[in-house]
Amino acid sequence: MSRFRGIWQASLNATKKALTWNVDDWIPPAEKYIFNFSSKEELKKWHLYSDAEFGGLSSASLEIKDDANKSSGVFSGNLSRDVTEGTKWNITRSGFCGMRSKKAAPTFVIRHMKTLILANPFMSLFDGFIDLEAYDTIALRIKGDGRCYISTIYTENWVNSPGQMEDNSWQSFVFVPKDNWYIAKIPLDHYLPTWRGNVIEAKLEMNPSRILGMSLSVNADGGVPGANSGPGDFKLEIDWIKALRTQ
Repeated sequence: MSRFRGIWQASLNATKKALTWNVDDWIPPAEKYIFNFSSKEELKKWHLYSDAEFGGLSSASLEIKDDANKSSGVFSGNLSRDVTEGTKWNITRSGFCGMRSKKAAPTFVIRHMKTLILANPFMSLFDGFIDLEAYDTIALRIKGDGRCYISTIYTENWVNSPGQMEDNSWQSFVFVPKDNWYIAKIPLDHYLPTWRGNVIEAKLEMNPSRILGMSLSVNADGGVPGANSGPGDFKLEIDWIKALRTQ
């Protein structure tokens, strides 16, 4: 078979497949993994940040813990309200650490674009976005330490400063009892729009099809009633983060 005939046949097969889809083929699954901390490869998708970037003394790490039957991520460190003496930053107290996902890059070659789109109707041309349009809830399987953590979703900037580099952020507290695995579920409409940690007092709606990334963070102060707070060690184990369609 010539090269031209082979390309033509592949295109024809993809077209036939597209024309014979069932309705169910167009419905996304009821849940999908966003992040799965099952191997050390997952660490490449995240970076850490803390008040140390601004003269604080908090510290954090992210690693994969291998158990007999399963691996999980461990986000841990130490929260300090102290600041480095003589720092150039104008801060008087600190106490925060976080882990944020890196922005995705396109994963397929443009010259194969038409065939791939025919073969998969849910593939996005620009997969730098996490498209959760078909879902309404974020679920995290985590083991806590009694502290309250903050789940943040970052979307394309259109709320605060369109055209600027800083992403829009939507935040919700996540808290589970310590020392046991729980699945925390947060409806997307429970995430509040924020600007540098402060809630925006306006009625805004997230665009779930234009998500750029997510983060988990912890502060020495604040949180939900009953949660541990203050300076000191923290530890959050993470199995996975999923999107759910519950309605």
